Amino acid sequence: MKVAVLGGGSWATAIAKMLLANVEEIGWYIRNDDKIEQFKSLGRNPNYLTGINFDVNKINFSSKINTVVKNSDMLFVAIPSPYLKAQLKRLKMRLDSKIIVSAVKGIVPDENMILSEYFNTHYNVPMEQIAVLSGPCHAEEVALERMSYLTIGCKNRELAKQIASMMTNSYTQTYVSEDVNGIELSSVMKNIYAIAVGICHGLKYGDNFQAVLISNAIQEMNRFCNAAVPHHRDLQESVYLGDLLVTAYSRFSRNRTFGTMVGKGYSVKTAQMEMEMIAEGYYATKCINEINEDFQVNIPIADAVYDILYKRKSPANTMKALSLQLS
Repeated sequence: MKVAVLGGGSWATAIAKMLLANVEEIGWYIRNDDKIEQFKSLGRNPNYLTGINFDVNKINFSSKINTVVKNSDMLFVAIPSPYLKAQLKRLKMRLDSKIIVSAVKGIVPDENMILSEYFNTHYNVPMEQIAVLSGPCHAEEVALERMSYLTIGCKNRELAKQIASMMTNSYTQTYVSEDVNGIELSSVMKNIYAIAVGICHGLKYGDNFQAVLISNAIQEMNRFCNAAVPHHRDLQESVYLGDLLVTAYSRFSRNRTFGTMVGKGYSVKTAQMEMEMIAEGYYATKCINEINEDFQVNIPIADAVYDILYKRKSPANTMKALSLQLS
């Protein structure tokens, strides 16, 4: 099984680290040739998780996505969702014979599709060949080799176990699930709630309020997931609740950081410019709002974040109004 990583960011780098603990070599698509040359020279990613040292002899780098895809059986996709369509448009290779492992914790903008649905619909990849990778697992803690947890969701349970074995090591515990769509959707929504927590932090709300906010957020997530992708699931499991908690509270959370800046008074555009990484929750907020036009689920926290980010409503006034709706 020839394995490759698509993407050059922090999460792609963390995935490569975990894979190389168990496989002899990987392909790696990074779109910038200069960055590849720097990577080879330094033995590490020059821009992300620079503390991880790699044996570059085990990595087949290429800035040509078709070369990497052609030479691989399994693709770990870790390209931020806002850029995914543009990168995949370069593809001339078919994907329907490949195994796709989505590590994108976002939703495809404009399409309003979770990644499994997108690859299945637009690239004819059978659902049995699509897996999703979720946490709770921050790339930065993988770099530090702190204990982390991954869940691999796939309709094909044997394939999920195979992928899990590739990701398991001394500091990473893995689990498998068949709830592909639920894992993806909850991964999208938890970023929105992390932004909400960040906004409240920026507004100097205390721990008491943030605890109530997260308690309501998991209920909100449950309602929306049950309406959009019905499945027998327990949202108290770590892949749902755990991923929400770590994204909402961790100092490594880019979505929380983005929200904190907005709560402190930064404009959305200024906060985005200050961020060195993509806050997926910004794009997810708009997508979920549009998807919910069909389902009409009561999601006041996500609605409040949408009002702040896209309707330019006052963070202070919006969160004050939201606080009266929570219990």
